[in-house]
Amino acid sequence: MSNNRKLEDHSDGNNRIKEQSESYGDSDSEFLGMEEPRYEIVEGIRYELKPTPTVTHQQISGSLHIMLYQTCHAIGTILYSPIDVFLDKDNQFQPDLVYILHENAEIIKEKRIEGAPDLVVEILSPSTSHNDKIRKKRQFERHGVKEYWIVDPVHRTVDQFILNKGKFDLFETYSISGRMTSPVFSCIDIDMSRLFPASFT
Repeated sequence: MSNNRKLEDHSDGNNRIKEQSESYGDSDSEFLGMEEPRYEIVEGIRYELKPTPTVTHQQISGSLHIMLYQTCHAIGTILYSPIDVFLDKDNQFQPDLVYILHENAEIIKEKRIEGAPDLVVEILSPSTSHNDKIRKKRQFERHGVKEYWIVDPVHRTVDQFILNKGKFDLFETYSISGRMTSPVFSCIDIDMSRLFPASFT
């Protein structure tokens, strides 16, 4: 540790090291910005996001990330919330999970995704379900997201939408058994029995 990072205090006869705080980057504002409230802009309207998802939500998100990474990371990048996706000035989302093929990696910037991911996953909650099912789905469709999954933790289902001639078609609805695959991404192989956690009592 360099001398400018530590001071010695001999006031009580013992050597004690005191750390001096140092800035992260040009200013501390960038680092402290991680504490800012989370929000989305959907069709021009700002919606505040709850700061802490439920345990079930996080378990589902974690399981999806692990299973996608195991089979798809070689040809794409998997990112999970909180990550900003900027589609246009009126549509700035924080999906639960996105997948971007390496061939489209130019949309991945340091602070956000600028453009449409290849795959987007949203896990429903009471406060976001209407936007996830209607408004955000409409904008993902308009901006050319190839595949969109809506995960319902209550009914334990996944609706899989595939972009077809500029419109999302419901390709399949999966429940708690079987395997979820994709006509768009051959690497996808989701074991539905591993996706939903056991219910809490």
